[in-house]
Amino acid sequence: MQPVTPAGQTFVLLHPGYSTRRIATELKSAGVIRSADAFVLWHYLHHKHSLKAGEYLFENSATSLDVHRRLVRGDVYFHTVVIPEGYNMFDIAQAIQNAGLGASEEFLKIATSDTALISDLAPDAKTLEGYLFPNTYEFTRMQTMQEMAAAMVKQFRQVAREIGLTADLQDHGAEKTDMQQTVILASIIEKETAAPEERPLVASVYYNRMARHGTLQADPSVIYAELLQGSYSGALHHADMQFNSAYNTYTHPGLPPGPIGNPGKTSLEAAIHPANTSYLYFVSNGNGHHRFAHSLEEHNRNVAAYRKVMNGK
Repeated sequence: MQPVTPAGQTFVLLHPGYSTRRIATELKSAGVIRSADAFVLWHYLHHKHSLKAGEYLFENSATSLDVHRRLVRGDVYFHTVVIPEGYNMFDIAQAIQNAGLGASEEFLKIATSDTALISDLAPDAKTLEGYLFPNTYEFTRMQTMQEMAAAMVKQFRQVAREIGLTADLQDHGAEKTDMQQTVILASIIEKETAAPEERPLVASVYYNRMARHGTLQADPSVIYAELLQGSYSGALHHADMQFNSAYNTYTHPGLPPGPIGNPGKTSLEAAIHPANTSYLYFVSNGNGHHRFAHSLEEHNRNVAAYRKVMNGK
């Protein structure tokens, strides 16, 4: 058999249920094999194994026999999907689409409806937000959106077991939190700081505020509230702090009704094990970290220092 060299990267999608003749025709049309008849004849004369459905990438010279072996092995193409820490379900849906695995709307349908995947972890959850664990995933075009979401939830479960996050109540002094509350808080912590060493401090600020039955005043929760209603403009303004939503932690005390993104391991750990502080405030220092304060007076000085840094840039 003479090898065939595809014209660049050639993807061939072979759906479940395709006959050997249909598979051979698809391969011939894609310029991967020379003769569909010879491919079919070889299959029936020499091979008892079935050909596997899936998406295949052909980019190197190969004979029909080489191609046949690949389809017997099921050597399908995997699409890499990178989900950074803090991505929300809208971001993940877009990443799925960007990877060529289907429309973002289709993933969002699953993320906002298939809560049976986490019913034991978060019985009150309205979406899968918070439980689609950030990681690098390898998916095929044959996998459904539900299977992709299930893989992310499976990864969350594995990490939760590793760090001792269970459905039982966690005791944080005056505050007792269950898994749902822990994940909600971790999602806010994730959005508030990119510095892992600061996350237990940020967690302590929010636990201290909740102990006083106050508002968390977390800007990322306002952004998420607007994202849910499709009204986020890309920047927060003073008027947004009055945005009418249960996710607005400026107008509603305590935690929002659900996570505002998908936290990574260190943010979950920070929510389980907050630092022991009396901090009530924090503000950026303009250099990727934060200044923490016990009082409003101290906080106002930190805000002034932040503005000075930003005005000097």
